[in-house]
This record gives sequence, structure tokens and C-alpha cells, in this order.
Amino acid sequence: MTVTNRETTRRAVLMASVGAGVAVVLAAEPATATTTLRRGSRGTQVVSLQGLLNRRGYWCGSADGVFGHLTQQAVWALQKRHALMRDAIVGPNTRAALAYDTSLAPAGGGGSRFEVHLGSQLVLDVRNGRTYRVFNTSTGNGEPYQWHGRTYRAHTYRGSFTVHSTHPQGWQKGQLGKLYRPAYFDRGRALHGSMVIPPYPASHGCCRLSTAATNLLWSSGRMAWGTPVLVV
Repeated sequence: MTVTNRETTRRAVLMASVGAGVAVVLAAEPATATTTLRRGSRGTQVVSLQGLLNRRGYWCGSADGVFGHLTQQAVWALQKRHALMRDAIVGPNTRAALAYDTSLAPAGGGGSRFEVHLGSQLVLDVRNGRTYRVFNTSTGNGEPYQWHGRTYRAHTYRGSFTVHSTHPQGWQKGQLGKLYRPAYFDRGRALHGSMVIPPYPASHGCCRLSTAATNLLWSSGRMAWGTPVLVV
């Protein structure tokens, strides 16, 4: 495939910007059959994509060659991290961002914790001061809702918290919906699994993750009581 001078320049700018930790806003992916992967794609290119996503910390489960729910979640996280259009389409822009991706620096310095980045809608699994994994999340959308006859706003509040209560056995049903294996950190707000995790704020204040990511974090002991949670 011939690469134009314009494309070469664009890639060089992106590589320099990513290396400097600068978020770069790029156009939507062109939908060309030879370069584009999206949900429903299959094959060796998807295997390669999944392997590189996992190595970069954008967890997508096993590299099975099927662009499904978890790969979509990982691509959304990558696109959010680099301020790309959140379309879960892997074309030249997203490929370049992944190729030159560098570890996302945590906001809270050393130590181990979860970090919820409201602006980018990401959850970071921080271990010993380094970002170990990055997940797509959906937090409070700011809209009013009713609970016990009172009106509240769906906010996820900034601050330093710790996990104070958990429900590790599966789905927990509440008045506002079902939460999968929640770890509560700010009163009734929790990190929890959900079947719907869009790339934008949509919750009542909790931080949604995929159920598979929640299982992964539970199995590694990351959802335990006392785990710090920093919301920025």
C-alpha cells in the first residue's frame, strides 16, 4: 500500500504527540475494507489487534480472532485515551494510536488503587504507581432521577475513597437497576459489572465495567474491602 506524504506527516505528528503525552484529536476513521476492523470482524488481523491491545493494557480477554464486546470495550478505552472519535472502528488513526501508545500516567502518584477519570471516562487499575490496565467505563450522566420519593442528580463525585462494602456473589438487584459484583466506594456508588457500558456517561453515579472485566478484577483480589479509589 502506498503511503502519501500527507499520511506520513500525520503519523509523525501523532507519534511525537503521543510520546509527549499530548491528547490528539483526529478525524473519524475512513471506512476502507482493507484497513478497517469493527465489531463483527474476524480473522488473523483481529488476533493481532487483540494481542497488541492486551499488551498495551487495554484488556480484551483472549485473542480469539473475533471482534466482540470485550474488544469493542478495549478499543473504546484506547480511543478515549487518545481523544479519538469513540466509534470502536479500527482504521489508520486508531491503529497509529495503538502502535505508538505509551503507558497512561496515573493521577495519584505511587501506590495501588483504582482511578476513575471522569473527563475521559476511563478506569485505571494502578499498581505500585504504574497503570497496569485501562478499562472503558460509564459514570454518572448528571440527569435527575427519583429514589425513595426524592429527586437526585446522577453524579459521580471527585475525591479519595476506599471500598467499604462488596457483593461478590453475582448480580445484586436494587431500585435503580442490577449491579454485577459491586464494590462500593462512595455510599451507594460502586465499581460494578453491567451489560451496558457505552463510551459516554450513562449511569446513576456508579462506574460501570464489563462483567468479564469485573470477574477479572475480583479474581485478582482488586475489588476487596479497603481498596483505594481515586475519582478525578
